[in-house]
Amino acid sequence: MKTWASINQKGGVGKTTTVVSLAGHLANTGKRLLLVDLDPHGSLTSYLGYNPDEMDTGIYSLFANPTTQPADVARLLLPTPIKNTYLFAASTALATLDRQIGSSKGAGKGLVVAKAIECVADKFAYGLIDCPPMLGILMINALAACDHALIPAQTDYLSLKGLERMVQTLKMVEQSLQKKTPYMVIPTMYDQRTRASRDALQQMKETYRFNVWGSVIPIDTRFRDASKVGLPLPTMAPYSRGSLAYKKLLNFLLGIQERSTHAQKIQQQSA
Repeated sequence: MKTWASINQKGGVGKTTTVVSLAGHLANTGKRLLLVDLDPHGSLTSYLGYNPDEMDTGIYSLFANPTTQPADVARLLLPTPIKNTYLFAASTALATLDRQIGSSKGAGKGLVVAKAIECVADKFAYGLIDCPPMLGILMINALAACDHALIPAQTDYLSLKGLERMVQTLKMVEQSLQKKTPYMVIPTMYDQRTRASRDALQQMKETYRFNVWGSVIPIDTRFRDASKVGLPLPTMAPYSRGSLAYKKLLNFLLGIQERSTHAQKIQQQSA
């Protein structure tokens, strides 16, 4: 099972949209998917038809009562409108976790999500994690659990400053976890008509070079339409600009995975 986390310390840059859109395309391939909502606002949970204010189960219960029993973890999985896709839902109680850190209840919780995913990994081909827009125990859990970090970044000046902080945070968490996490910046909400978008994209490419995806996710009002009906854009409007852009992104990510798997096989054969 390969797991990707959609992260950024700035809100409104397309984290949830990235998770849902990639899930929509992956589901069309027939793969079984696990979605994990770690944002106390529960945007992904709401998108998929559940109310985080009323959620008394879900990912928070794993922090409150840790378990490594696969059957107990599997009971928390919820079906979604996306075929072959299940959800570890968020609840607003997640907002209390960072206040618990330092207490006996909250200490040592950096691997809760990784252990939960491991319990059900044999059921799924891919996992996608939606993260809160802040550094804390939830983002640390996401980075500990993922194979690759995706950083959606809106193509404007303010988002560039947030992106700089996010990359610094990523490096700091890597040292804490003693784990190297590959990352890729995904330029989002790109409007080629505006100089601000064009300049921001150019600065992203110059600053982060090989860690920036070579294409963009354009502005597309159909994303809002899709969220209103609770379906991924690739399901509702597969040939829309936004859907085709995410299809291109998915193909790129799968190419990275294929090359990585091939390199690992070569290393094993030569060992």
